[in-house]
Amino acid sequence: MTSILVVAERTYSVTLTSSWISDTVNLCKNRARVAVVVSRKFCPDLSSLKEIDSEVHVFEVPDGEDGKSITSLTNLWNWLGAAGFTRSDLIIGIGGGAVTDVAGYAAASWLRGMDWIAVPTSLAGMVDASVGGKTGINSDYGKNLIGAFHSPLAVLIDNDFLSTLSDRDFSAGMAEVIKCGFIADPEILTLAAAHSVPTLRESQADLSELIRRSVTVKAEVVSSDFKESFAREALNYGHTLGHAVEIYSKYQVRHGEAVSIGLVYAAELAAARGLISADELALHRTLLTAYQLPVSFDRQAWQKLAPLLALDKKARGTTIRFVALNGIGSTVRLEDLTSAELDAAYERISS
Repeated sequence: MTSILVVAERTYSVTLTSSWISDTVNLCKNRARVAVVVSRKFCPDLSSLKEIDSEVHVFEVPDGEDGKSITSLTNLWNWLGAAGFTRSDLIIGIGGGAVTDVAGYAAASWLRGMDWIAVPTSLAGMVDASVGGKTGINSDYGKNLIGAFHSPLAVLIDNDFLSTLSDRDFSAGMAEVIKCGFIADPEILTLAAAHSVPTLRESQADLSELIRRSVTVKAEVVSSDFKESFAREALNYGHTLGHAVEIYSKYQVRHGEAVSIGLVYAAELAAARGLISADELALHRTLLTAYQLPVSFDRQAWQKLAPLLALDKKARGTTIRFVALNGIGSTVRLEDLTSAELDAAYERISS
């Protein structure tokens, strides 16, 4: 068992465990009520949670981004109210990043804040969504525009969940892993380059190491800048165009797939400015393609994608800001990009 500390408004552990159920049961001690928020479609076997010595309520939300809606949140609030949840009770989000996002925001907003635990079941959820204390839902105007910083009491990561993922969902999670390598830990890139989806799924030691390293990257960044004043924006590498692609596709493109496209786009912007080399740009395409991730997008979509960039949370006023690399493991912020630069970079990734 490995624990990685995150220091935010509270200090908590991200624990890489092989016994998430017993760890969860231990964290529920002395709670009168426990709310377990799960995906309606991909709910794991919860029968062992009967060991929890509390009044347990299971609340189902729609799967994926459909669960991150004001309707789902309102239903959660109503359920919590009807069941009599108080500030001393506990919420547990068990599922992918969308489930932990909405469970965390319910915890942040019910009674102005109560404790919650994240048990991510997807690779993207393990290395990204569940760590860092960002909770929220989507708006009609953009992704994650409604939310709060509210750290969990604990995060429990159990690799056993990953055996249930499709190759497509596993690949989508690898986009966030590879992102961590580019922004902070080049050893992640070396380790990822030694595998493909099938071989990595069979190599539990290397998979665990990639998860540990990715979580460590995020924990260190979050601990230095909890509320995203500057340093934490590095974690959004690839997300500016990525979120626009998700919205444009009505979330038919997976988050990791959209981020993959966004990573190559941001790398094209950096290469055009002379911030990274042609080899470093090519490495983006090589690694992401090896994990069956898209590195281009529809040329005709740009007219609708470009306005969506302004909805990115890093934007300030009328200025669109991008996280870019100025070398492997080092990030900068680009704030003075012209329309011509944005157009040209998209042309180079379009198909």
